[in-house]
Amino acid sequence: MTLHMIKLAVGVESLADLAEWQKKRLKEKPPRGQKPELIHVTRMTPKRGDEILSGGGSLYWVIKGQIAARQQLLAFRDVKKNGVPHCGLVYDKRLVPVVARPRRPFQGWRYLEANDAPPDLGKTKGAANLPEALQRELAALGLL
Repeated sequence: MTLHMIKLAVGVESLADLAEWQKKRLKEKPPRGQKPELIHVTRMTPKRGDEILSGGGSLYWVIKGQIAARQQLLAFRDVKKNGVPHCGLVYDKRLVPVVARPRRPFQGWRYLEANDAPPDLGKTKGAANLPEALQRELAALGLL
């Protein structure tokens, strides 16, 4: 069974905001001599990392109290930040909206079992073209 990770998108107001922020980060990397890839640096290395990568796991983003999107995890990389070992979560550039699901705040990241992960929005009949605010409202009411 596939295992995923879930992370709060702190300071992000919407899915469009997250996409724009990531696009900006990708543009900044080549002038600095860095590979244009998306990496989120975190303090702890997942102990179940092999399980996540071998099963095609994703990084699910929580925006404003709702699980809103996912990006496939590609690799875990050792990173040093101020001389301290960290883990770089390397993830795909493609941002996949999911059916919004409420999620309480938490620190760091958490594992997310496949049966607890929301389905992709594009696979949900009639939901793909709804505005993000309406999706959140319908999800909060349990209608989506």
